[in-house]
Amino acid sequence: MTADPAPMRPTRDPRVTLDDLLEVLLNKGAVLHLDLIVAVADIPLIGVSLRAAVAGMETMLEHGMMRHWDEETRAWAERSVARRALELEEGENVVCRMSGGHLLTEGLYHGWRPGTVYLTDRRLVVLRDEPREILWQTGLDAVTAVRLAPERTVGGEERLRLDVALADGGQERLSAREPGELHALITEACAGRPVAALPFTPPAEEEPPSVEGHLWYHEPRRGGPLWRGGRGRLTADRLIWKSPVDSRPALVLSTADITAVRRVPAYSPAGEDGVLAVRTTAGDEVRLAADDPAAWTERLRAAGPVAAAG
Repeated sequence: MTADPAPMRPTRDPRVTLDDLLEVLLNKGAVLHLDLIVAVADIPLIGVSLRAAVAGMETMLEHGMMRHWDEETRAWAERSVARRALELEEGENVVCRMSGGHLLTEGLYHGWRPGTVYLTDRRLVVLRDEPREILWQTGLDAVTAVRLAPERTVGGEERLRLDVALADGGQERLSAREPGELHALITEACAGRPVAALPFTPPAEEEPPSVEGHLWYHEPRRGGPLWRGGRGRLTADRLIWKSPVDSRPALVLSTADITAVRRVPAYSPAGEDGVLAVRTTAGDEVRLAADDPAAWTERLRAAGPVAAAG
C-alpha cells in the first residue's frame, strides 16, 4: 500500500454499496488518518490522533505488516494463509506469488476478478481464495507472447497490465502487484523457447454517447444478483456500465444484440418503477435501474433493432 501524494478530501456518495467498500478494503486496503478534538462548551478537553491501515489479512502479511504480533499469533495467521495456497503437482515448484487478478471478458460480464497470481515452473495461475477457485490458468508451453500494456483506471491513474497470448490464438490480460517483475520471470521461465512481444494496438476513440449518466446494474453473482451503482454510457454501437471501483466495465452490450426493452414493476434503488429489462439475442435478460427510466428506454429502443415490448 502506498500513499497518494495528492491531498484527499472526504466525499459522500450514497450510491456506493457495502459490497464496493469491502472489495476495496480486502484487495487493496486503505490508510486512515483521523484527528479528533472532543470539546465541552467550546473548551477542547481531549485530542485523538489515529493512523490506521485497514486491509485483508493476506494483503497485510504480504506487505510485512503486523510484525508486532507475538510469534504464535503470527504463525497461526501465516498457516491460515498457507492453507489457501495453490495445490502443486508432483515436482512442481513456485517461482513467484503476488496479488493480482484476471480480466474476464466472456459473456455479458466484463470485469477484473481479484486473486493471487502464481507463476510456477509449469503454469501461470490466478487463484481466488474465497470462495476458493482457479479463475484462470495456462501451461507455460502454451504461452507464445507476452507484453506490458499501460491501462488507465477509473480514477485516472495509469497502471501496467500483462497481456498474455496463447497458442490457441487467445489473449488474456492479468494484473499484478509487480507487473514488471512478473513479465521478466515469465520470460525467464520460458527460457529456451522464444516468447514474442505482442504488437501494440492503440485504443480506439470513443464515440459520443446518446445518453450517459448514473445507472444501477443488477449484476449476476454466485450468491444471487446484486444491485450496484455506477455509470452507464450508450452509444450507437454499445451499452457500457462501469462501477466507480472497477477499472474495466462490468457490462458491454452491443446494441445489435438488443431485441427488446421494457419497463417492469420491480424494486430497485431507483424506485419501484425505474427498472428496465433488456433482452438480448442470446435469450439473456439484463436489468438496469435509472432515475429517468423513460429517457433510457427511449434511447435504447432507438439505438438498435429493438422490438418494443411492454
